Amino acid sequence: MKALLLEGIHPDAAEAFRRAGHEVETRAGSLSEDELVDVLPGVSVLGIRSNTKVTARVLDAGKDLLAIGCFCIGTNQVDLAGATERGVAVFNAPFSNTRSVVELVLGEIIALARRLPEKTQRMHEGVWDKSARGSHEVRGRTLGIVGYGNIGTQLSNVAESVGLRVIFFDTADRLAHGNARRVGTLGELLAASDVVSLHVDGRLGNAGLFGAEQFAQMKPGAIFINASRGMVVDDNALRDNILSGHLAGAAIDVFPSEPKAQGDPFESPLRGLDNVILTPHVGGSTQEAQEEIGYFVSGKLLGFVAAGATELSVNMPQVAAPQPAGSFRMGYLHTSVPGVLAEINRSLAEAGVNVTGQSLSTRGEQGYVVTDTDAVLPDSVLADLLRSPYTVWLRSWRLGPSAGGAPRPSRDPV
Repeated sequence: MKALLLEGIHPDAAEAFRRAGHEVETRAGSLSEDELVDVLPGVSVLGIRSNTKVTARVLDAGKDLLAIGCFCIGTNQVDLAGATERGVAVFNAPFSNTRSVVELVLGEIIALARRLPEKTQRMHEGVWDKSARGSHEVRGRTLGIVGYGNIGTQLSNVAESVGLRVIFFDTADRLAHGNARRVGTLGELLAASDVVSLHVDGRLGNAGLFGAEQFAQMKPGAIFINASRGMVVDDNALRDNILSGHLAGAAIDVFPSEPKAQGDPFESPLRGLDNVILTPHVGGSTQEAQEEIGYFVSGKLLGFVAAGATELSVNMPQVAAPQPAGSFRMGYLHTSVPGVLAEINRSLAEAGVNVTGQSLSTRGEQGYVVTDTDAVLPDSVLADLLRSPYTVWLRSWRLGPSAGGAPRPSRDPV
């Protein structure tokens, strides 16, 4: 199979595919829709980060595409409904860069509270501006976290260790960590926080979450941080609140429109403002995080193409079947209707094939069954299932150690 890895994904991912015997092509930047349509034929696995958009047209061009790996947290750059309909599994790295984002945000909180961005800028300009004006310790101040998921909770823990008081707001029912306190509304959080940090996901309902109304509810002199999604914040409204002095500073790592490639021009209404830190979407861009993401996502992709494992897929029914050596495996993705499992087992029994293990799951309108047997599946069984109007795809593998230590497919996907 061929893997195409874009946007400078860590070399460990490419090496994992090569060890498993797959052809690998890597590219440093993202590709446009037209470019993807041209290069996807023949590609079985596509690896992307946040700048590559996988649309329905791209999916239509990817006739050989089995899986997409988002080597990042978000998956809103992929048409998930389209991928699901076509049976293309999508994986991401929901935990791997958590610590890196948290450390960046904590560093920004301290830097902004001490007004370090403008201090260092004055020094570079040759101006000695030794003053405590507007500079504060963070100890005892209140951090308001909007979105208390993986990153929000770890930020909560680390922030408390340096003396910040933590409150949080989340629409989901989240358990408070340490001494953090849940508040009932976003408005309550904004009114009480000296620092507001956004850690929400990229769902459409979060678009435009933060605008002039929300900034007006923040405490005078507060600090604002967005390391979540660019489309969540109205950057023009943020600029107005910085220029007016209502907010003391801001740190922004994500933007509604971001350059496609290294060195491309960057435009933002936030450029040139005092005590504003702008970073080029580097929250998870540490060597440690990228190495972990490369390892994690490539492992999930290889587990899927080599043995049908869908554990932690964001769009497929999740099945994490054990991999006994010396067995034969069939993965069957189908429309979720009553009687499919019974039909599979009937066909196997009539063919005299003994089932040694079976795992199944449903998600939305699809079901997924992984069946292990002690003998290779007869073509008649596969043909019967392929004729079913409920079949999305059917694949089979011979499980056992390969040169790279991973299971290997024994039959081309059908």
